[in-house]
Amino acid sequence: MSAAQATETGAQPAKNQPPSLTDSPWFWGLLFSVMALVGLGLIAPKFTKRQGQLERRFLGREQAAIERQRRLEGLPATDLADTAREPGPIDGAAGAGQGETIVPLWTLAIGAGLAAAGSTVMLVRERRRHR
Repeated sequence: MSAAQATETGAQPAKNQPPSLTDSPWFWGLLFSVMALVGLGLIAPKFTKRQGQLERRFLGREQAAIERQRRLEGLPATDLADTAREPGPIDGAAGAGQGETIVPLWTLAIGAGLAAAGSTVMLVRERRRHR
């Protein structure tokens, strides 16, 4: 069908139609970043618990290494049980008494949120340009 025939029948030529929404990489960036935010929201409780366990192990190994170094240097030994910290009250993490982890999940959430916002802005700009 030619462009003249398409105009006569009321259909617009294909080159004047805006591209499909799914053809835009910004749409997929928005979709994946929103799914990342949903995923982060779903795993947050388990992540916090597991990260707290990992960080307590890390801090324990760090203190043991410091104590080994002290003994190698001939300094008096200290009882590591005396310097142990209790897990935080909120999520079981060994933080500064506030139950916060060393590696927080909100940093990933901010990154995914910024990616979603940037993709949205670029998708809107792209759609307006094609109109």
